[in-house]
Amino acid sequence: MNKRPIIIDTDPGIDDALAIAIALFSEELDIRLISTVAGNVGLDKVTYNALRLLKYFGREDVPVAVGADRPLIREFEDASSVHGKSGMEGFDFEEPTQQPLKENAVDAMRNVIMNSSEPVTLVPIAPLTNIALLLKTYPEVKRNIREIVLMGGSASRGNKGVMAEFNIALDPEAAHMVFHSGVKLTMVGLDVGLKALVLPEDSEEIRTMNKTGEMAYCLFKKYRGGSFRTGLKMYDATAVAYLLKPELFEAVETYLDVELHGTMTAGCTLVDLKGYLGKEPNATVCLDIDGNAFRTWFKEAIAKCR
Repeated sequence: MNKRPIIIDTDPGIDDALAIAIALFSEELDIRLISTVAGNVGLDKVTYNALRLLKYFGREDVPVAVGADRPLIREFEDASSVHGKSGMEGFDFEEPTQQPLKENAVDAMRNVIMNSSEPVTLVPIAPLTNIALLLKTYPEVKRNIREIVLMGGSASRGNKGVMAEFNIALDPEAAHMVFHSGVKLTMVGLDVGLKALVLPEDSEEIRTMNKTGEMAYCLFKKYRGGSFRTGLKMYDATAVAYLLKPELFEAVETYLDVELHGTMTAGCTLVDLKGYLGKEPNATVCLDIDGNAFRTWFKEAIAKCR
């Protein structure tokens, strides 16, 4: 079976770490590149975290490229209140020996895409700054991108603002560029992630599975994306789940846009389910997930890891 080539654009981040682990050890996915972008914490920290993860998983063969250290226009605001100052507090990782590529993330993504014999899927689980810069700088890559499957946005309310989800709210101008790029796009949003829970009994089960499970348990104890006692939200893993198990999701083809100018709604994703705007659909938007089936899939996926 040919593995599906993907690029993960990320800002690790505790839930990013588990999404990366699942993708690394999937029999169906081939991570050609991990690119980093400022998001959950600053760029230096998220890049260091990505390298530490690859060292831990024994996968320093996967190249890492360093991307944007700030949004296109707006001031950078991290999410260290959720992920801790380092972005991955709670586990004592080894020092990585791998160095990032000398070329920046945009150039590295361009080279991977254009040199691939089959179309590449982009999996951004972070603010969309790198992806926007890629599509603007090298529009020729669009012909060899299979699709973009992103974790971000919301069809309802937000977690960065009243109506804005963090990844989109951090750089809404970048999101606008990506949404209107003409590339096939699937959005797996915050409201779906709220139902993608790892419950306390799951955490205990995961703990004894393998090295990845041990790491996950330690990180879970520090993660503020939900409660260790009542359930932790695996937002970023939902994007990988969509690639591997799309039947877990309820999704619709619709028009998707993002608010750029609202004083209280900047970064809000507009999911036009009723066709009020009279626009042709430009995205697949996930509206729901089978939470119990996700829990089962998540545990099975972690069990396949190292």
